[in-house]
Amino acid sequence: MGKPDIIYEDNDIIVCCKPAGIATQTRRIGQQDMESFIRNYRAAKNEPPYVGIVHRLDQPVEGVMVFAKNQKAAASLSRQIKEHTTEKYYRAASRGHGVSGADKQEDNHDPAWHTLTDYISFDKRTNTSKITSEKDRLAKKAVLQYRVISVTPDRDSSQNECIRTEFDIKLLTGRHHQIRLQLAHIGYPLIGDTKYGKPASNNSGTGSKSGRICGGVREQLALCSYKLVFDHPATGERMTFELP
Repeated sequence: MGKPDIIYEDNDIIVCCKPAGIATQTRRIGQQDMESFIRNYRAAKNEPPYVGIVHRLDQPVEGVMVFAKNQKAAASLSRQIKEHTTEKYYRAASRGHGVSGADKQEDNHDPAWHTLTDYISFDKRTNTSKITSEKDRLAKKAVLQYRVISVTPDRDSSQNECIRTEFDIKLLTGRHHQIRLQLAHIGYPLIGDTKYGKPASNNSGTGSKSGRICGGVREQLALCSYKLVFDHPATGERMTFELP
């Protein structure tokens, strides 16, 4: 587990790279999270320790995050996220084979963007989500766009030869475990996913809980938020932050 890296900072925002394994926010005593990291960082500079959390990344996901340093900035960023004017891009990798008929765009040689639209229901008790129908009153619409950026030979956790597919993803809605669930549903569970790691054969969102083990070591979830675009809450400038 690495240490959070501050990419950019001014009077209104702090942009960080969150390492995999660190929670965005937690109530567990002694567990490191991004909220505490930024609060302590600001306190060490004799600044007000306010931290405005306007979006989240799952604990096993690494990537770019923005935090507000005051309530006005937090309100602006939250409004942008609610109105879907921010842009969030992810990279993901799978060793899946795809589910026949689940997605009409399965041409791995087509770099165009394709859209996945589902309805997702969240179970707070198990902290998992599942794909259901529009008729489910508890379900929320989930939309993302994806394109295949590479297809290469690989080996799975048992060292069997397989194919690794890498995706570029634009997240249009921010549902619980959305990317992991939607890709697993079309037969591309993410490498290292301990919740949705079994290729989908039905609408269930629960997969293997044993995780993906490679060489005796649990593999990191192959999902990274590599680019974030938003309007600066004070100046209105369109800002883009992208990992190399």
